[in-house]
Formats: sequence, C-alpha cells, structure tokens
Amino acid sequence: MSRHVESSAGTLPYANRPVEKTPGHWVLARAGKTVLRPGGLALSMWALKRAVIPGADVVEFAPGMGVTARSIISVGPASYVGVERDPDACARVDAIASGVGHCVNADAAQTGLPDASADVVVGEAMLTMQGEKAKRAIVGEAARILRPGGRYVIHELAMRPETIAEEPATEIRRALARAINVNARPLTVAGWRAVLEEAGLVVEETRKAPMALLKPGRMLADEGVRGNLRIARNIARDKDLRRRVTTMARTFKKYDRHLCGVAIVARKPKENR
Repeated sequence: MSRHVESSAGTLPYANRPVEKTPGHWVLARAGKTVLRPGGLALSMWALKRAVIPGADVVEFAPGMGVTARSIISVGPASYVGVERDPDACARVDAIASGVGHCVNADAAQTGLPDASADVVVGEAMLTMQGEKAKRAIVGEAARILRPGGRYVIHELAMRPETIAEEPATEIRRALARAINVNARPLTVAGWRAVLEEAGLVVEETRKAPMALLKPGRMLADEGVRGNLRIARNIARDKDLRRRVTTMARTFKKYDRHLCGVAIVARKPKENR
C-alpha cells in the first residue's frame, strides 16, 4: 500500500490513486520532490527574473504544488491568480496566495479571466503535457488575458536537435508517455517558438538547460541535502514508488541526448496608436 504524502495544505492530488496509475509529476511529488521542472530551479529563476514580476498583475497556469507560486509572491507582485484544474492542488495554491491573490479551479485554455487583465502569465512544465490543439488553445488564452506589452513566460521540455526526424521523435514521445503516464508531447525549441508566434506573441529571450530532473547533481541543486534525504527515505519505504521513479529515471537517461529544458520569454505587442 502506497504511503500518502501530507503537508499543511492537505493531501497531494492523486494521493489515493495507485502509484502505477498516477501521472509522473505527482509520483515525484509523492516521493517528496518539490522542483518538477525539466530545466531545474535555476532555469525557472532565470525565467521569472525576466518576467519582471515586482508590481505586476501575475497569472500562473497550472501551479501544481505551488513552488513557483511561492517564488512569484516572494518578489512582490501587485496581485497573483493561479489557474489550476485539480481541486486539491487549487486549494493548496489558494492557501499559499492568501493575502496577495487566489487560485481559480479552471482549465488554462478557458480561465474565465477578463481580457487584458494580466501583466505577466507564467506556465511551467504544463504545455508539454498537452496535445497540439490544447497547446495552441492555452497559448491563445495567455495572449488574450495579457495586456499589450505583457509577458508570457514558459518553461517546458524540448527535443533536440532541431532537425530530429519524426521517427525518433515519435519513439521518444511514446516512451515518455509510458514512463510518466501522461501523453507528453515535447516540441523542439523552434516548435515552441512557432506556437507562441502563431498566437501573435513576440519571442524575446530563450535559454536551454540539460534535462537532468533525476540526476544526482540536479537533485542536489534543486532539493538540497535534506530534500534528497527525504526523497530517498520515501522511495526506500515504498516499492511501488521506487519502481515508478526508477522507470522514469531510466527513460530520461536513455533519451538524454535528445531532451532538454527550455525557458522562453515572449511579449504581447503593444497596440498601434
């Protein structure tokens, strides 16, 4: 029987679901991992710094455990709104944002937020999990709620090289889907740029980092010594959890040379006067 991970904000989403049927990012969260971004914490911080959050009205798509929400709130936005479709995760983020903002239980493709109501939209490691139609709907929604001159910052999984053929790309997508139990569809960096540009956004900056989510060096950088000890303890106690994490680690390692994390900062053009 899998153990549940508890926090002051309540039980993690999918805590009552068998580990083998749980999406990979929530499996890692159950193990105690807090940073679930393909390019790691350093790439997230790079992206958030360029988002120019202090004094801005910020919307975050799919905040999940609320790690990025805490980082956003810590630098003093004018307001914060999370958009999270999992009700347990939404409640967690709502508690984190108390006093600064709130979280709405909605889909990122249909937030229900007003037009031109945000200066910054942030989305990390969520577009990768969407099909092509959903990717474009979510990016279009970000463009709709941004004010002219506003910034959309994403941090996603990318495939490389840019010239990767369709056959190996399909193999990678299928292997990832089996390992993380989500139909992951990463794009090349050029592919991600194209999705943003199709929505009328202008890409300003791009940065890549190795996809080293479960490698020892990245684990230490992202989680610290205590965090790694906690994760090791949780995995050692739960054989089902250990099996899933091991499968993900092996898959990531197998396709290491074809995967990376990418952060992109795009801007909504200002209206012509």
